[in-house]
Amino acid sequence: MNKVPMTVVGEQRLRDELDHLKSEARPNVIAAIAEAREHGDLKENAEYHAAREQQGFIEGRIQEIEGKLSNAQVIDVTKLPKTGKVIFGVTVGLLNLETDDEVTYRIVGEDEADIKAGQISVTSPIARALIGKEEGDVALVRTPGGEVEYEISSVEHL
Repeated sequence: MNKVPMTVVGEQRLRDELDHLKSEARPNVIAAIAEAREHGDLKENAEYHAAREQQGFIEGRIQEIEGKLSNAQVIDVTKLPKTGKVIFGVTVGLLNLETDDEVTYRIVGEDEADIKAGQISVTSPIARALIGKEEGDVALVRTPGGEVEYEISSVEHL
């Protein structure tokens, strides 16, 4: 399988969620199933069916996280040499050349992306247009609303 890039912070979030699911959520749902069984007939027991459904969600999420972690290539950008080039994990300051708006994005893995937090996926159109460019370069980003030109004002290894 292909390795999927992930930041150190993204890996830690997944490991924390996995730990929570295994140490708290799984035992809680097992206890809920045991309690629901004590109520009698399982065919008409809504509590039992709800607990079993919840158990299915928890087990599915555990498998999903374990799969992502096994295929993750964790990249710590703070340990890489600062070349001024846009690479995975850096924080990029951009200046929209048409509107003079300034934005800052951190290029992260697909699972970590959160546009409201300023984190964009490495596979997004903006990140694909920026990767490999340097401070001062102009990147042409193709968006659904047309093409937008951004000047790369800063590249930080945070």
